[in-house]
Amino acid sequence: MPMSRGTFDDVPLTTLFPHLSAADLESLGRAARAVDTARAAGEMVEWEWELNHAVFPDGQSGTPVVLGIDVVAHDDGGDQLEFLLQVVWADRGRLAVDAAVNVACWCETDHGTHDVDALSLVVDEEISLPEAFATAVERVTGWLADPRNADYWRDRAALQPRRR
Repeated sequence: MPMSRGTFDDVPLTTLFPHLSAADLESLGRAARAVDTARAAGEMVEWEWELNHAVFPDGQSGTPVVLGIDVVAHDDGGDQLEFLLQVVWADRGRLAVDAAVNVACWCETDHGTHDVDALSLVVDEEISLPEAFATAVERVTGWLADPRNADYWRDRAALQPRRR
């Protein structure tokens, strides 16, 4: 089943996160608006969510995504830079908030992309979902403020340069 898509205001937060208070949900909204504001003018990127993942899908393979956004910047010559923010189910039914910036892979063995920088925060007694989300949003908005050039990020991570 494909994920639902729309603006953050379209996200059914009370269904996805029924355990959160109204103040916690408002905190998620404030943080999400910071990501929306940090996107480049004209970028039409939608939030995605999966209602079937509101409850931990025990036994499902992969990383079940509850909510996320993926900002992709394409350069000339098929190069790609991607900024990702997701709320996912981690092991043992705990939520985690993951953020990453990755670039298209130009290695001899083409395996897709490399994470240049990444953050994963598991929600537990020490960090709440709104706190983890806000921390990840801060990281993503910082990345979005850096150059939107995949070669910049590839160089920063000491990866092989793009084949021209």
